Amino acid sequence: MTTSNNQPGAATQRGTEIDQRCINAIRFLSIDAVQKANSGHPGAPMGAAPMAYALWDRVLKHDPADPKWHDRDRFVLSAGHASMLLYSLLHLTGYDLPIDQIKNFRQWGSNTPGHPEYGLTPGVETTTGPLGQGFANGVGMALAERMLAARFNRPGLEIVDHFTYGIVSDGDLQEGIAAEAASFAGTLKLGKLIYLYDDNQISIDGDTDLTFTEDVPARFLAYGWQVIGPIDGLDVDAVAAALRKGRAEVSKPTLIVVKTTIGYGSPNKAGKASAHGEALGPAEVELTRKQLGWELPPFEVPGDVAEHMRGALARGAAAHEQWKRLFAEYRRAHPEDAAAFEREVRGELAPGWDKALDAVHATFDKPVATRAASGRALAGVTQVVTSLAGGSADLAESTQTHVKGRPFLSSGSYGGRNIHFGVREHAMGGVCNGIALHGGIIPYCGTFLIFSDYMRASIRLAALGRYPVIFVFTHDSIGLGEDGPTHQPISQLMGLRAIPELVVLRPADAHETIEAWRVALARRDGPTALVLTRQALPLLEGAAWRQTSRGAYVALDSQRRPDVILMATGSEVSIALTAGKQLQAEGIAARVVSMPSWELFEAQPSEYRETVLPRAVRARVAVEAGTKLGWERYVGLDGAIIGMHGFGASATGATNMQKFGFTPDAIASSARSLLGKGKS
Repeated sequence: MTTSNNQPGAATQRGTEIDQRCINAIRFLSIDAVQKANSGHPGAPMGAAPMAYALWDRVLKHDPADPKWHDRDRFVLSAGHASMLLYSLLHLTGYDLPIDQIKNFRQWGSNTPGHPEYGLTPGVETTTGPLGQGFANGVGMALAERMLAARFNRPGLEIVDHFTYGIVSDGDLQEGIAAEAASFAGTLKLGKLIYLYDDNQISIDGDTDLTFTEDVPARFLAYGWQVIGPIDGLDVDAVAAALRKGRAEVSKPTLIVVKTTIGYGSPNKAGKASAHGEALGPAEVELTRKQLGWELPPFEVPGDVAEHMRGALARGAAAHEQWKRLFAEYRRAHPEDAAAFEREVRGELAPGWDKALDAVHATFDKPVATRAASGRALAGVTQVVTSLAGGSADLAESTQTHVKGRPFLSSGSYGGRNIHFGVREHAMGGVCNGIALHGGIIPYCGTFLIFSDYMRASIRLAALGRYPVIFVFTHDSIGLGEDGPTHQPISQLMGLRAIPELVVLRPADAHETIEAWRVALARRDGPTALVLTRQALPLLEGAAWRQTSRGAYVALDSQRRPDVILMATGSEVSIALTAGKQLQAEGIAARVVSMPSWELFEAQPSEYRETVLPRAVRARVAVEAGTKLGWERYVGLDGAIIGMHGFGASATGATNMQKFGFTPDAIASSARSLLGKGKS
């Protein structure tokens, strides 16, 4: 059966009668939810419903009754503004997303927020919103699938065998992160990655020709992708055939160019920018119902549509059961590998990982850069934690994120655990987010702290979704030296601390660095940033560093109640310790506190925080080679902050520290001033 659409420039809808009724059910759930909220994006779901239906009804392997089944296909809605498209699919196919949640779209406390959020809505694989992020996440998921398959699959026992699909938009493909990620995916020949490109040629400001006239298929061909289309976005059978063709090409990722009409079915808004980001309005909704022959009231789903769409439950259960039988056979043949697979997809660390880090402590006997200590931690722990994988944005030696002796991952060998991300900081962050979301691999990635700005959106989304990604940032201050102000981070450390749910650690020596890695590896409910030095730092005396996981601890104390507290992080801790000893020699009771992590310290019981920073001691000096902003919370109105102004300078690290006032004498002088004492 065919149904005329009467849309300007549109083709004729194709598919069976039940296909078209299911597609219209998706459209009108989206329209009605946006209209009820009087907020949202109806246009994309209206235009993309046929291709989304073709994927979910004809191709996608998933089990709505068990959204976490590990061998499911992944679906990423990179065009996150079209969230009602995804919510409609989830509701109709039997996920735990009842109609009341659809009715509460974008409302307080609902499971249907304006853009998809991982961990909130069953079946949502990643948090998307900022365009391009989902594109990069999907690349990470596809890469993780290949890595796990290379490690665990055996002939005839392919327990890891699934695809990653996505819907991407014109806006996604304009973003730089998508270009970076597409190039990376093509280089690695990720053939089990298939994206449907919703080419409706409309953005918020109008026709995409205003800003986006490139030949997208040619660009993706140059990246090494298979490109299919353009095809008619109303032709369900054509979309399904294109998806099958994409699945058959396992040596290249696939982009399927699908021509659609934004706001399809709306007599006055179809094909116009006005359909993108606002409710159609009551009158236009009624006209659209008439146009598409949909006579049902808002939020009502016909029985035949519900029955057909809920067929996903039976298909999913059958596919899942078949996989369970395969895994049972795998377990009989390879019991140790089966146990390791189950442990790693749960995100658990291999037994003995703690001892592997303990052993690294014994290797330090002289000053060492914390980036080098981090490299030793990686080398030690990866001997036990084989699920740990990562690399850098073309800075492997500088960031010490290359584990020597471990193979590099390549298009011909997905078993490697060292990854070359190339000069693609933003994609690196988004890809690592996708790896973490997929499960089975613990991702880390490294670059200079100054370049964290290039990947800040990915770091923020890792924190929002609580993805367990480890971000390694080296060259952490003016102490890096001669590279100069372009590479010397001033505000980046505080900027990272401003992101909720991100734990930031700036260790003061090699031992604190090992303990920082212990925190990062054990943390499964969010991302961690390790902030490390280029220059060598002296080893702290004693073993107080064992309290690194508490965020702050007393590194030097006097025999009586302190007169002044000096607090510092990273390379400045050893300078503060020298200053503290100077003050103690003068009879001033000085305490020095190492504060590697504000977030960990704030999570401690108030009793512990009081023992470290007693409120009665009001004379406090904070020392950090970064912006002063933020330290007010710890020094109060009566304290002092020794921090940076300006952007640094091109000179040796030691010269910079001296010229910018990070010296024991300057710290001691500041403490004396607070106490009203001159130097004795």
